[in-house]
Amino acid sequence: MNDHGNTFLGLLAGTAIGAVLGILFAPDKGENTRQRISDEADTAKHKLTNLAHDLKEQALSTASVKKQSLDEHVEAIVSDVSYKAEDIISTLEKKLKDLKEKNKNLQKS
Repeated sequence: MNDHGNTFLGLLAGTAIGAVLGILFAPDKGENTRQRISDEADTAKHKLTNLAHDLKEQALSTASVKKQSLDEHVEAIVSDVSYKAEDIISTLEKKLKDLKEKNKNLQKS
């Protein structure tokens, strides 16, 4: 989890704890207090669900971007290696031609 997610989670937890403590120490009937605690818990649950969804989407997006970047790098490497292989083959073919020519000349002598 990144720093923003940790910060948001900390703020959310602090808010929830503060709200529950505020409700518990406020002078009100027990039934009202329990209802307020339940409402606050539902609100916190929804916020956590939204945070988890947002973090999941962010992770999927980041993974997709990284995969695309990796695919582009691999493609560039394969292309570069292909060109180098062609250069090596051409050089070897030239050297083989030169060696055949020298061998032909040696056999004539």
